[in-house]
Formats: sequence, C-alpha cells, structure tokens
Amino acid sequence: MSRRPFVRPVRIQSPVPAAGTRGCSWLDEPSDDELVAAVALGDEAACRELMNRHLPRITALGRRMLGSQADAEDVAQEVFLRVWTNAGKWEPGRAQFSTWLHRVATNLCLDRLRKNRGGTEDIDAIPEPASEEPGPDRRLEQSELAERVEAALQALPERQRAAIVLSHYQGLTNIEAAEILGITVEAVESLLSRARRQLRGSLATEKGELLRSKDMST
Repeated sequence: MSRRPFVRPVRIQSPVPAAGTRGCSWLDEPSDDELVAAVALGDEAACRELMNRHLPRITALGRRMLGSQADAEDVAQEVFLRVWTNAGKWEPGRAQFSTWLHRVATNLCLDRLRKNRGGTEDIDAIPEPASEEPGPDRRLEQSELAERVEAALQALPERQRAAIVLSHYQGLTNIEAAEILGITVEAVESLLSRARRQLRGSLATEKGELLRSKDMST
C-alpha cells in the first residue's frame, strides 16, 4: 500500500485575501489561536502558516519516537490533517496550541509503537556541535556517538522514550510533558529517571564493546 504524499511546508507572505475572496489579514504576526480560528473558516493560508511554524518540531518528535523519517512524516501529516478537520472545535485559552500538537503527535507515535510491538555517556551531556568545522576523525566520532545515542533511545520502553524526547529533545518542561502524556509531574520525573539510567547503562556497555573491538584490531 503506497503512502500518502507528504505536504511540505511553504514560505508564504502575510495572508491578505484578494477582493471578494475568503481569507484573513493581520497587520501584526497572528497568534496560533487566531490562525486556528481562520483555519476553521477554511483559510488554507492560515493552515500553511501553522505548518511553517510547527511542522519541523512535530516531524522531529516523530523521528525520535519512531526512528524513521518516513513514519515521522506520516504522523506529522496526520497531525495537521486533524488541525484542518477539527479547527472549529478549538477553544482559545484552554491550552497552548503547541502543547495540543505535541499531545496528538505523541499519542499517534505511541499507537504506532504499540501496533508494531509483536566511562559512560550521559544523555544530559551529549556534546554540542563545535563552532569550527571538525576534522574527519572528530566527525566520525560525533557520528558514532549520535548512532549509539539513537540506538539506545529506540531501545527504551515507549513511555520512557516519550518522556525523554519531550523533555530533552523538544525542550519542554516536566509540567508540559505531564500534560501531553496525561500523567502527573511526579510520574514524568520517574520516567525520566528510569530512562536516563537505562541510557547511561546502554551507552556505557556499547562504549566498552567499542573499545574492546578497537583493542582487538590493533
């Protein structure tokens, strides 16, 4: 079965409708709530603007959760399809729109994961890219570390992975993560603690195996 074509975000100007057409126009940058209200009236430009704002982060969340760019794009497309079809039900001020997007995306990812189920490196100390262009050896080292972290992340239980992705990669607070996952802040902290412990253990084991492999090859 072929996948639905993925709708890429596009750069648009401030949405000013032509005479006699339906659309929206703002002198200032519109809020997410204003854009959703416009989407509820069928304004495609407003929907594209929401995608421009939020699609990259939602796709990144999906890729971290699912380990697949193609699956992440499918999830992101489903999220924004729900924005288009459910915009009229949105209640401004009840919650942040970005939080709602993260909740929908996270739940879709967890659903997919359940259906498909059949010295140490510290997750809090993953090195930032150097300001100068690294040499070949350094780039290889960074690539190996990124691959080990990704493999360790994908090995986490689903809820622990979601907590780590929301907190570490998406930069959300524990309160926001709790709202997205539908659990208490204390439960999020517990998930994060267990996830970090498992990540440290996995990365330490892989580092030891890598060093032994290098010793044997010399």
